[in-house]
Amino acid sequence: MRTIRLLISFDGTDYRGWQRQDCGPTIQAEIERATTLICNRTTTVHGAGRTDAGVHALGMTAHFQTESAIKPFPLLKGLNALLPDDIRILDLREESPAFHARFSARAKTYRYAVYNGPIECPLKRRYRSHYPSALATDAIRCCLDTITGTHDFSSFEATGTRDKKQATGRGAVRTLFSAELSNPEPGLFHFILVGDGFLRHMVRNIVGTLLDVGRGKRSIEDFNLLLSQRDRNRAGATAPARGLTLLAVHYDDDKRLPLTGKIRLHP
Repeated sequence: MRTIRLLISFDGTDYRGWQRQDCGPTIQAEIERATTLICNRTTTVHGAGRTDAGVHALGMTAHFQTESAIKPFPLLKGLNALLPDDIRILDLREESPAFHARFSARAKTYRYAVYNGPIECPLKRRYRSHYPSALATDAIRCCLDTITGTHDFSSFEATGTRDKKQATGRGAVRTLFSAELSNPEPGLFHFILVGDGFLRHMVRNIVGTLLDVGRGKRSIEDFNLLLSQRDRNRAGATAPARGLTLLAVHYDDDKRLPLTGKIRLHP
């Protein structure tokens, strides 16, 4: 059996998320359909994680196993010919049998895009959230400093992330290696979070709460208390899915590792 590693980009607008399910199209199901056709055997594609409905990716990693002898480049071309236009395999290579897209991952980088201008461009509305209210960016950056590091992120955890009755595992504890706000062009803000893992809706819940801080609805002190309160009901609304993009999944072969310092990506 060969282990095939995929680097995937997709527009998540018309999908129910990554994970295969019965109630609508998903990214995983589309890729599995293509791999099954080209390899002439049912395959299971394992992703580095799950993305929610409407969330996009520039650098999702996945893998599958196959007995097919098709070389990597023809396999890459064949898969892209079978996939819909809003899903593309950017890179494909053979890995060692020990590689697992999820369990071998060391970190992930997410970007949440917010347009802060008065009128949204209709051609860009699918990939960023529109928030026309004035934002106090210095206050937002203070809060991002607060959540950098290892914390219990229960206050930003959506229902259904995990079985809270289980005593094993790390619970809601995650490490953010960096959490930054950039302003790549007038009116556009990028929240860029790099962490060793993310709870369900965690990035969107953090951004929704930070936007409350930015418009003065919530103080920096109130935000800082959220981590110790561990209560989702005290945090802000969940930001829309369309603004969220998975930029990259990081592995030991990533030049931005080791994780002893910040992983930095251009916004």
